[in-house]
Amino acid sequence: MKAIDHIDEQGLRRRLYSPGQAGSRPALFLDRDGTIIEDSPYLSDPALVRVIPEAAVTIAAANRLGLPVVVITNQSGIGRGLFDWPAYSAVEDAVAAAVAAAGAHLDAVYACPQVPAEPMPYGRKPDPGMLTVAAAELGLDLSASWVAGDCATDIEAGLRAGLRGGWLVPTGYGARDAAETRLLAGDGYEVIIGESLDGLAERLGD
Repeated sequence: MKAIDHIDEQGLRRRLYSPGQAGSRPALFLDRDGTIIEDSPYLSDPALVRVIPEAAVTIAAANRLGLPVVVITNQSGIGRGLFDWPAYSAVEDAVAAAVAAAGAHLDAVYACPQVPAEPMPYGRKPDPGMLTVAAAELGLDLSASWVAGDCATDIEAGLRAGLRGGWLVPTGYGARDAAETRLLAGDGYEVIIGESLDGLAERLGD
């Protein structure tokens, strides 16, 4: 399937590499910067894309299990006017190519250009909007899904969307946000903090 790019009337952009399915299936949601690739603030240069090896291992494991891998990324650099959608798209192409070179693939990418504190129906993480929209469009079972990211906002978005669990990686801002993320654990929502992302691969098929 050729990748489909679309920006809706609310400003939420999605790229779909795989079609949605009828029914409901669990998924792996991943933050991008600091989780899949090394963090580079307001990244707009595709030459700077560097995939984190543990992320590639985890994505490949999800691929083998038939679990959709959905990227959910805040991109306030667009809302701030620091770069535009074509520049973002060039980086997204580089991320997909780098993941493919590592023997894995992404199924969809959702990006929110919202600046913090700016009202938006599909608000940036920790708002769960990107996850719930993806679930509706791709046929995903949120209650059986995981989210991984390097910020407490990533894990809170998963909690608010009703996911099974959240995984705070040690890369990116993971060490900074460990204490805040720990407070999000509770009945029905498992939180793992500071463990390498490839450890999540072992849990995905449970």
